[in-house]
Amino acid sequence: MSMATKQKQESGFAETVRVIFHALLIALIIRTFLFQPFNIPSGSMKNTLLVGDYLFVSKFSYGYSRFSLPFSPNLFEGRIWEGAPNRGDVVVFKLPRDDSTDYIKRVIGLPGDKIQMIKGLLHINGEPVKREALPALRLDDPEFGGQPVRRWRETLPNGVTYETLDLVDNGFYDNTPVYEVPPGQYFMMGDNRDNSTDSRVLAQVGYVPHENLVGRAQIIFFSIEDGRAAWEIWAWPTSVRWSRLFTLVR
Repeated sequence: MSMATKQKQESGFAETVRVIFHALLIALIIRTFLFQPFNIPSGSMKNTLLVGDYLFVSKFSYGYSRFSLPFSPNLFEGRIWEGAPNRGDVVVFKLPRDDSTDYIKRVIGLPGDKIQMIKGLLHINGEPVKREALPALRLDDPEFGGQPVRRWRETLPNGVTYETLDLVDNGFYDNTPVYEVPPGQYFMMGDNRDNSTDSRVLAQVGYVPHENLVGRAQIIFFSIEDGRAAWEIWAWPTSVRWSRLFTLVR
């Protein structure tokens, strides 16, 4: 091998390493400051979000806290370029009692609000939210045992609308005490109301500090049936939920 050929190979290897490094750096910047991918591991947000959905979470929606950074280093307190979520936003946050765990729920209560469930109907500051019955769903899902599932369209005081599922009458979370949301904190609930561990369970989730917000769920970029892995490319033709790809999270 001539000296020129060897130098050319070394130059090509160095260029490849440089390109890979730059690509990783760009990916890290995008993930830290712009968009972070997130997949749905549970059914607590059905039918808005399904197990097997992959979505992008905007990191800039509410500013940046230490939880915006990889591994959540304790470099600073509070938020930089602080922004507040709107009622009805679907938000990824760090669990207050275990900041290594990500949860995704809908913002129902803002600081100072009083939240209560009465016979399955959400009340905000003493007023029942508008709720419209929708045709029941019969889902092929072990969670529902093949039974029709009641569906509601809920409208929050600010006009945000979304669907909720209601499996049973007078479930464990259908009648609650009044929750008074502390300053600087938020009350989160899942859309699958009878199967969501959320702010109604104070001992496990409770109120979520503003600092714990990671970002707002924006768009579903991929979705595959529960039980299938995204890397199983051979299963894509029949297992990918094509109609959910590139849909906005509402």
